[in-house]
Amino acid sequence: MATGLLKETSSDDKLISDMTKVVLDPDKIDQALTRSVAEILPTPEGLKQQLTSGRRLTFYLGIDPTADYIHLGHSTNYLMLERFHQLGHKIIVLIGDFTAMIGDPSDKSSMRVQLTKEQVLKNLKTFKSQIGKILDFESTDNPIEFKFNSEWLSKLTFEDSVELASNFTVQQMLERDSFAKRISENKPLFVHEFFYPLMQGYDSVAMDVDVEIGGTDQTFNMLAGRTLLKRYKSKEKYIIASTLLVNPETGEKLMSKSLGTGVGLDLPAKEMYFKIMQLPDAGIIQCFIDCTRLSLDQIGQIELRLQSGVNPRDIKQELATEIVTMYHSAKQAEQAQAEWTSEVSQGNIAKDIRNIQLGPNESLTEVIVRVGIAGSKSEVRRLLAQGGIKVDQNKIGSDLTKLEDGSIVQVGKKHAFRIVL
Repeated sequence: MATGLLKETSSDDKLISDMTKVVLDPDKIDQALTRSVAEILPTPEGLKQQLTSGRRLTFYLGIDPTADYIHLGHSTNYLMLERFHQLGHKIIVLIGDFTAMIGDPSDKSSMRVQLTKEQVLKNLKTFKSQIGKILDFESTDNPIEFKFNSEWLSKLTFEDSVELASNFTVQQMLERDSFAKRISENKPLFVHEFFYPLMQGYDSVAMDVDVEIGGTDQTFNMLAGRTLLKRYKSKEKYIIASTLLVNPETGEKLMSKSLGTGVGLDLPAKEMYFKIMQLPDAGIIQCFIDCTRLSLDQIGQIELRLQSGVNPRDIKQELATEIVTMYHSAKQAEQAQAEWTSEVSQGNIAKDIRNIQLGPNESLTEVIVRVGIAGSKSEVRRLLAQGGIKVDQNKIGSDLTKLEDGSIVQVGKKHAFRIVL
């Protein structure tokens, strides 16, 4: 065995483990094992037995800094970690600063772009403060650790990498859905992409964890860690695959860093509120479950109201208010709701409307597509035909309308901007 592969738990970790009391409340344990949980491997019964044994477990969640923000889709996992932290278990938040430079191929139809070290460092700047909106990094009774996997992965030799790779077959790698799909579609699959699950898997060994939490798109990588932990430490690791925020009608992700969508935890209160109000009605209840601290009983009552015919818009306003209050304050949530009612529901123009400079010989259609309000010129033409575009409060049927300096353009009910010549 290569010598660089093992890192033992420190005596300080063991001392903290001995001093921290574990909560054995069966209701809290059941909620932690079911809320936002898609699957527990190898068995939920085995993990429940560990949680009720009184032994303090080490949970970890990894996140790659592929963007400079964390969105509501990630909050599901941090709220889950919070529940286990409140049960007294040890929590590690791992930043994949090394693995981000490889690029996670999970759930991708093509190779993910590899980041430079400079890009990773830039994206990392506010991560801890964003995650700290959910997890209590100030806790002294049960400190939450914040680690970086470059601490051990950057020290591995080529010999170590060969040793890690020897634990898996090519056939096992090709069983991965995204890899198999790319091969069937005759798309390139690069050798370095096989290293990602090896690196993430080795994180479990280096930190000597008991449980890893991640989205269902991470199951393959998490299972690699289970294989390596058995191989190098003869130890079982449990995996909790959390539910992904998707539109139940289309199956599409509601939040995605790589696609540039999602509601970032660092957004100002107003923008956060407005973005939540733009989420599809079908995803409202799942967002309450995965993204708030409301009890399941409270959410059940909300769902009954929705089923009884209450306007989904009103329920979504409650969701937006709850989430903005979590990350800002009740006062800011109230102000954001008032602004949304004025600007969107009542059709008033926002006071802080953005200015858009019109390029030389640029048509209205072209500027609407350029700023991302519409995806294509044909979509703009449909909006024009339907009377969905106004200039200075007047509906227009053609983009030949003359635009003056300071003209206000409204596109549908949600978008408006001021023309600057």
